[in-house]
Order: sequence, then C-alpha cells, then structure tokens
Amino acid sequence: QVQLVESGGGLVQTGGSLRLSCAAIGRTFSSYVTGWFRQAPGKEREFVAAISRSGISTYYADSVKGRFTISRDNAKNTVYLQMNSLKAEDTAVYYCAAGGSTAQAMANHSGMDYWGKGTLVTVSL
Repeated sequence: QVQLVESGGGLVQTGGSLRLSCAAIGRTFSSYVTGWFRQAPGKEREFVAAISRSGISTYYADSVKGRFTISRDNAKNTVYLQMNSLKAEDTAVYYCAAGGSTAQAMANHSGMDYWGKGTLVTVSL
C-alpha cells in the first residue's frame, strides 16, 4: 500500500510558475511509476505527465510539453511537477498517481494503482 500526499498548489497569475510535490508514504517508492493528472471543473480527469521508476523516461501531454517538467527523487520518496508559463486553462485539481506498470501505460490512462487526494491550482488572468 502507498499513500500519496500532494502539496504546492495555489493561486498564480498567468505566466507564473508553481512546483507541485507528491510525497509517498509506504512501500518502496522507487518500485512505482508515478505521474500527474488533472481535472478541471466540469471536465474529465486528464493525463499530464509520467515518469519511469528510474526517472530516465518521461511522458507529457501535448498541452503541457515545453512548459511542465516532471522529476523524482527516490531518496526522498517524492515526485515533482514544475509548471512554468502557466495559462488559465491549466486551472484544475492536480492529482498524483503511482502504479506498477510503465510510464507509457500511465500516459495512456492505464496502470494507476494509487491516487493522492489532489491539490488545487488556480491560474488567474
């Protein structure tokens, strides 16, 4: 069992930056693929980014490529999402996920075994 706790959300102006963190409590963090998803009001949850167990492979949604960076520190049991050049359409609740499959599978909405409760990101105009 793995418990995921997100932090770092908040209110930011368009063009600003935020860094989200997801701390894992429980089983060996490095054995899990991890990723970020988001859900805007009235919309379905969508994939944002995923990272392999080693951190070598990363995947991004087209909407965030070049602006967001996912990384992980296995020694700290933490995965990060650095978000730059934020837009109003990035406003959403951001969820951390972990699973035993692959980062590519997570990018295709598969293999998520554990979820955090989410952290709200609001980008104002």
